[in-house]
Formats: sequence, structure tokens, C-alpha cells
Amino acid sequence: MTAPTEQLDWWRQGEEHLGTALGRLTDEELDGPSLLPGWTRAYVLAHLAGNADALVNLLTWARTGVETPAYSSDEARDAQIAETAALSPVELRGAVLAATQRLAGAVRDLPGEAWAVQVRTRQGRDLPAAELPWLRAREVWVHTIDLDAGIGFADVPDDVLAAVLDDVFRQWDARDAVPDVALFAGDREWGTGALAVAGTLPEVAAWITGRSDGAGLQADGPLPTLAPWA
Repeated sequence: MTAPTEQLDWWRQGEEHLGTALGRLTDEELDGPSLLPGWTRAYVLAHLAGNADALVNLLTWARTGVETPAYSSDEARDAQIAETAALSPVELRGAVLAATQRLAGAVRDLPGEAWAVQVRTRQGRDLPAAELPWLRAREVWVHTIDLDAGIGFADVPDDVLAAVLDDVFRQWDARDAVPDVALFAGDREWGTGALAVAGTLPEVAAWITGRSDGAGLQADGPLPTLAPWA
């Protein structure tokens, strides 16, 4: 298995957009609400910093062969996010940048053969290290939008949006929670349900990930309540 070139490109682009969003926000705005109910922008940033370090742990596992969990426990994860979110604006920005740099270093140092090594996510899913860049790309693109700093789903490349939709349906399928819809966006289709729903890729992705109520989508009936994405 070789390095996942396309997913690595998506990840790098996502980190650049995160940097753009962070640069647009003033220090005072970091304590303001994000687009996620109950989450401040500082909390979103702290989550992204923690997520980067969690993936560093999994890449370390792949590189060394020594089991290195993403987080020591859910309680430790939550405590670390809260601690990071409480930092001063300068310290918080530094923490996000440092974590991103640690992740970039871990990716750079991973030998080619290590991309095939199986690791385990916090949710208990076993996967090859080659899937980790996508997990980060997904997190960084969607949560950059959650920062409400002028970057939206329309700014995300179509292939990334399609991959997000694939990911959401894959997770729903694993939990037997796929809604009864057939979803159309661009030249792609997801689901085989009775309710046809259509829109642009950005509109559909925003609805599917719980970031919009689906206003503007075309449907031949009332839109269903969707199960949580993750």
C-alpha cells in the first residue's frame, strides 16, 4: 500500500483553509459561538488541535508497531479539549499551529510500508494508516466551516464534498441508520430510499452533516430528521 496521495492533498488544502479562517478571526471572536450548538470557536479549535495529536499517536503506532491509542481515555480527551479551549488567544493559536506541525511531521516521517499497518480509532474501528489523512481532512474541512469565519461548503472542493457524503452514508450504514432517501447532487447519487432529495453538492453536504435544515433542497416530500453523523 502506498501513501494516499489524493487524501493527503485534501488534508493539506484543508489545513490551509483552517489557517485562513484562524487569521480572519480576532482574539475577541474566539470566545464567540461557532456554528455548532454549545461550542465556542475556541472549543472547535481545541478539538482540532487534540484531533491532530490523536492522529500523531496513530501514525506513531503505524511507524513503530507499538500500540499507541489515539487518546488514553475519553475523559482525558474531554479534559484536554477543555484545557486547551481555556488558553489565551495567543496560546490557543499557538497550540493549533503546533499540533498541526506535529501531524505534518508524523506524516512526513511515516515509511511507505507503514501506510498498510492497521491501527484503531477512538471508536474502536480498525483501519490501515492510509485512511488517517482522510479522517483529518474530513475534520479540518467541516470544522473550519463551523468556525463561521467566512468559509462555507461552497469553498470545499467537489471531490472532498463527495467523499464527505460517502463517509456519512458509510457511518449511517454501520449503525443501521440510513435515512429513507435517494440523494442527488451533481452527477452523484447516495441512498436508495423512497424520498428523492436533490441540490448542489454544498447544499446537500451542509444538510447531511447537520449544518443546515435543508432549505433550498428540492424534495418530493417533507425532509426527514437525520441521525447524527458522528
